Amino acid sequence: MVQIECLAEAVLNGESLKARSLTQDFFRQNSNLTNIPKPAVDDVRVLAASASLLELFAVRLGQNAPEWTQHIGPLSEPIFLLKAAAKMKRLRELCKKESPESLRKRGFYAPPNYLEFA
Repeated sequence: MVQIECLAEAVLNGESLKARSLTQDFFRQNSNLTNIPKPAVDDVRVLAASASLLELFAVRLGQNAPEWTQHIGPLSEPIFLLKAAAKMKRLRELCKKESPESLRKRGFYAPPNYLEFA
């Protein structure tokens, strides 16, 4: 079973193909996001990414995110979720301007269609 923290780790490690695959598997196993438990991890980056991803997916599905996500704050340093954003100025600017709110509010930047699964 795919745990949200495994997906968050793949995203943080820049493993785009793995993240897309894990996203598909995650949704095959979880149709209701409200009950996804808070990850038992010490890494604040993984926790913030988990909360951001669940909120992103909840918005796209018209569901409520788990209650615990509301209590996870932003990172101290921004993280671009696409490796190419480090080298490509236009992509970096697109990510800054159009990153989904659930990602941006915690310091993550990605294109607006990041990890779309439909």
